Amino acid sequence: MLIVVALGGNALLQRGEPLEADLQHKNIKVTARALANLAREHQLVICHGNGPQVGLLALQSESYKEVKSYPLDVLDAESQGMIGYLIQQEMGNQLPECQVVTLLTQVRVDAKDPAFVKPTKPIGPVYDEAGAKKLSADRGWQVAPDGKYFRRVVPSPQPQEIIELETIKTLLAHKSIVICGGGGGIPVERDVDGRLVGVEAVIDKDNTASLMAEKLGADALLILTDVDAVCVNWGTPQEKKIKSIDASTLQNMDFAKGSMGPKVYASCRFVEHTKKIAVIGKLATAEKMLRGEAGTKVVVGQDMVEYW
Repeated sequence: MLIVVALGGNALLQRGEPLEADLQHKNIKVTARALANLAREHQLVICHGNGPQVGLLALQSESYKEVKSYPLDVLDAESQGMIGYLIQQEMGNQLPECQVVTLLTQVRVDAKDPAFVKPTKPIGPVYDEAGAKKLSADRGWQVAPDGKYFRRVVPSPQPQEIIELETIKTLLAHKSIVICGGGGGIPVERDVDGRLVGVEAVIDKDNTASLMAEKLGADALLILTDVDAVCVNWGTPQEKKIKSIDASTLQNMDFAKGSMGPKVYASCRFVEHTKKIAVIGKLATAEKMLRGEAGTKVVVGQDMVEYW
């Protein structure tokens, strides 16, 4: 089977952990072990998030006043190389017999996407409310709640086209494990002459993984995060974990736009367009998710919601 995996930020950092290289390298070893077990049985395409890392790169760029700060598309590319290197190295250590390739991936977006008017994508480290408001005033950022904390938010337009799609297909034909679409891809648009130019945004990696899975004809989409499953009544005594659900039912439920919402949207989009399955769940249970033993499976044509 061909599986597209969307790795959440917890693959590199747990919430609240410092953005240190050694810590990210340590965490990615755990991630690589979980993915290697999948890769021994299936072909893998790996997309990863970059929210904390691209935000840190933006802070570092702004701190050096001798030159203009680098735009987000360039920082997206930097984070693709950085995170891709970590995943590629550890996957290669786990599977020395396999070719593992990191591909810088451009993703076309629509300049008229409403996301440019209302930024929602959290990037960078977390702040308390007072610190976030000060940064907003000092730097002109938009900030929004993220759990108990606050983070900077930037535009997150919908992916329209994966520019390097044919290259990815070629790599898969040669049995490579492909790391691509990192951070949702480098956001680009076409100018009046049809040339690609960068865009100031960060694309949601789950949406890009969904589009990637659809265009590659993948058999399943796995969205790996730091929760066991999608929950109804989350954080209340009535909380229940969903085991299996029809896509049309799931997308009519309400989920946080900065966290579970994009995962649900991306899963439903893939399932409705392909009639295949998507599963949302915890990284450590990736193998079980594919067997229907963990996570939330999103399908078409199911009448009743199943709970764990």
